[in-house]
Amino acid sequence: MLLRYLWGSLGFVGLGLAVIGVMLPIMPTVPFLLLSAFGFARSSPRFHRRLMTHRVFGPQIRQWQDHRAISFRVKVISIGSMAGGLGISFFLLPQHLWLIQVAVLALVSLFIATRPAPPPHI
Repeated sequence: MLLRYLWGSLGFVGLGLAVIGVMLPIMPTVPFLLLSAFGFARSSPRFHRRLMTHRVFGPQIRQWQDHRAISFRVKVISIGSMAGGLGISFFLLPQHLWLIQVAVLALVSLFIATRPAPPPHI
């Protein structure tokens, strides 16, 4: 029973971070949705089902779970929003922190760009 509450908490924390990620260009959304789906799958079939059938986020979660794939559209939006956030942070962060951010986002962008596209039937 306690473990179920821990998994549920993980699901809600992931969902909260994903919602923040929708609003902030530098914060990812889908990795936190995947974390949320993972937690809800082990704690709440109802919340897991709602997340998996969400009209916007459900397909992205299923594409990743089923094929480890990211659609071209999502890749462009993700990398573009990270670049936009990086451009804004250039004016806000000290240079050494901005350079660290450049390195991290370059690696994340490379990871996203090299993921396969989902099969055409999805």
